[in-house]
Amino acid sequence: MAVPHNPCDLTPILSDSNSTEEKRPQFGTRFLTDPRQVFQHNAWDNVEWTEEQEAAAKTKVQENSQPLPQEKQEDYDNRANEYWNDFYTIHENRFFKDRHWLSTEFPELAPARGECPSQLTRPEVPCTVSCPQSSLDVGQSDANRGLPGSSATYRILEVGCGVGNTVFPILKTNNDPGLFVYCCDFSSTAVELVKANQEYDPARCFAFVHDLSDASASYPILDGTLDVVVLIFVLSALHPDKMQASISRLARLLRPGGVMLLRDYGRYDMAQLRFKKGRCLSDNFYVRGDGTRVYFFTQDELHAMFTEAGLEKVQNLVDRRLQVNRGKQLTMYRVWIQCKYRQASVDQGRGGNPQS
Repeated sequence: MAVPHNPCDLTPILSDSNSTEEKRPQFGTRFLTDPRQVFQHNAWDNVEWTEEQEAAAKTKVQENSQPLPQEKQEDYDNRANEYWNDFYTIHENRFFKDRHWLSTEFPELAPARGECPSQLTRPEVPCTVSCPQSSLDVGQSDANRGLPGSSATYRILEVGCGVGNTVFPILKTNNDPGLFVYCCDFSSTAVELVKANQEYDPARCFAFVHDLSDASASYPILDGTLDVVVLIFVLSALHPDKMQASISRLARLLRPGGVMLLRDYGRYDMAQLRFKKGRCLSDNFYVRGDGTRVYFFTQDELHAMFTEAGLEKVQNLVDRRLQVNRGKQLTMYRVWIQCKYRQASVDQGRGGNPQS
């Protein structure tokens, strides 16, 4: 059975093809300058593609892009929960790997005490929004009472938490007593594995089952109260038709200055090029051998969804790496996208009531 690749064990080098944002040198120390030396290391940073390489990738995708019959596509959609439950039943905690790069790439997950989250992403702008150390307004405090994390001063939600690949590193590295982490997954099996982990602390964390693709489904969280929403290789598992509504719903949970953090598969990633005929559901959307699905994004697609949700761009980066199997003399090109988008203003049309 095909296992969704966990690419997050590697420290990435990121570049923004749409801006002049300065590259951070700590993420790029190994560059391939002589192609004859490609098998000297297991991975190379910041690998630029040639025009011929990108053209070959496009051709490969086009060759295998004939979509499955509609009834087959509907079956995969209807049984999505079953496939993900089966996945976590089989793999359990064997799929858990600490994502050590999280606190470096996403400092919003572990801000220093007294630090304003909006200034982590916009340091040049004076803090004019509600900071995490400040209390909720009176109306929200009353409405929030009795909900998980009601007394927290810094709230993080991870959507698509799996077995805790992101949640537990956050809890380990962020010792702020005001921190509370919500985490949810489509798979009830995954959520039970999170709760069974010895690192799970109900005083600091609340795990629950939630279908991200259902924009009408309730969250045990007030609108406008989250500091951070995290999406790590999860949006790509949704049907493309349901992505925009899901992002827009999550954006409503963010407080002014709150950020949405995403890392996911980019167009022409090795995983996309490996799909054979008979696995395509629609353009750039595929079904794996185990029944789980995956979409491969462009930066522009993600930017359009986030801005449609009312968020402003802080970061939209492409991460290209060359992984090497020295034993088999194989090269594998990975393409991932990392985004940060910020809630800039209060929408007067939003309520302060929980969506339940």
